This record gives sequence, C-alpha cells and structure tokens, in this order.
Amino acid sequence: MTTFPTPADEAEARAVQDALRTRVVLDETGPPPGTGHVTGVDVAYDEERDVVVAAAVVLDAATLGVVAESTARGTVSFPYIPGLLAFREIPTVLAALEELPVDPGLVVCDGYGLAHPRRFGLASHLGVLTGLPAIGVAKNPFTFHHEQPGPRRGDSSPLLDEGEEVGRALRTQDGTKPVFVSVGHRTGLDNACAHTLALARDFRQPETTRRADALCRSALREALA
Repeated sequence: MTTFPTPADEAEARAVQDALRTRVVLDETGPPPGTGHVTGVDVAYDEERDVVVAAAVVLDAATLGVVAESTARGTVSFPYIPGLLAFREIPTVLAALEELPVDPGLVVCDGYGLAHPRRFGLASHLGVLTGLPAIGVAKNPFTFHHEQPGPRRGDSSPLLDEGEEVGRALRTQDGTKPVFVSVGHRTGLDNACAHTLALARDFRQPETTRRADALCRSALREALA
C-alpha cells in the first residue's frame, strides 16, 4: 500500500488531486461480476473527539458471504471541505485494507469516483493509491444532473455534468430511489453497474456497503466505550 501524508491545506490537497488524477486507469473493463472477492469500505466519525474508524469487509462475490473483515482507528487530520473528503478518510481506510488477510479484489466505496467536480472522488483516489480496481456507489448525485431511471431493477440513466456522462443513476430494487454509480479505477462503467446490481440482491445499497457501514459503526462504539 501507498503511504498517505496529510496535505497542509486546501491548496496542497487540490494539487495532490491534480497530480494523482493523471494516474486513473479508465481503459480496463475490470473483474467480472460474481467472481473473486469484492470489498466494501466505509468510515464512521466522532467529530467531538476527532476519532475516525474505518472498516473493510471482504465478500465472496458469488455467495456474498463474508470472507474477511478488518477495522482501523485514526484521528480526523483534515477539515471537512466539499470535494476533498478523501483526505479525511483514506489514511484510516488504507490501514484497514492493510489488515486484511486476503486479496480485496474489487473495492466498493460509499462515495464517488469520476462523479466528482474534479473527476477524482474517493473511489478514484483509493484505487490509484492501492492499484486495486475500485468503484463508487453513492446515495445521492452530488451536484450532477440526471433524469429519473425507469421504475424497475436494472433501469438506469446517465449522470451528467454539462453533457459529460460521469456516472449513472441505477435502480437496484423495484420502486426504490436509485443509487449513483461511477468508475473509480481500472473498471468500466457498464461493469461497475453490473457489480452494483450483483451486490444489491435484496436491498437498495450493495451488500458490501451495508456490511462495512455496520462494522465501522460498531467499531466506533467500541472505541469510544
């Protein structure tokens, strides 16, 4: 894994984004859905105590059974600035990934990849630093425009920024709100959507996100007890 020094300020953070963005790989399809490992990552905060806990949960892509999981605790070392969320989360996420005893495979982030104002959201940032294929599956569309997809599971519509498709609004369950899928690193958009549907068999969110969210929240409670 790559070390992650904390930028001194907003300007330095944006410079880091600009430098790393050139390393995003967009011409790989990515691993086939339903094969190998898929890993969900998520974080939970206690802002008053400046504590952040990250969780990484590895699932068997075919069965969605848990293969391995890990957590890491850190401190909030960068302020909240829209578009720069990765600098708050990635150091602890990297530590959690390093504790895994197995290959993470595809990493699924609760956030954005190319669907980011600077085309370098958490999924792209994490993918570049680790070299792992990564996608972002977010609960809201950030600032981008989309038409509502059809009402059935699998229906989708482009997520647009001034005419550029930066991701897709994807309906994972009939009649529920869509999720917002974008490429992070080493995975195509069609494949990212296929993975998301394969991971969201019973719920709106991918099982990777559900499991990682539950684990980091539990670990945070334990850390603060």
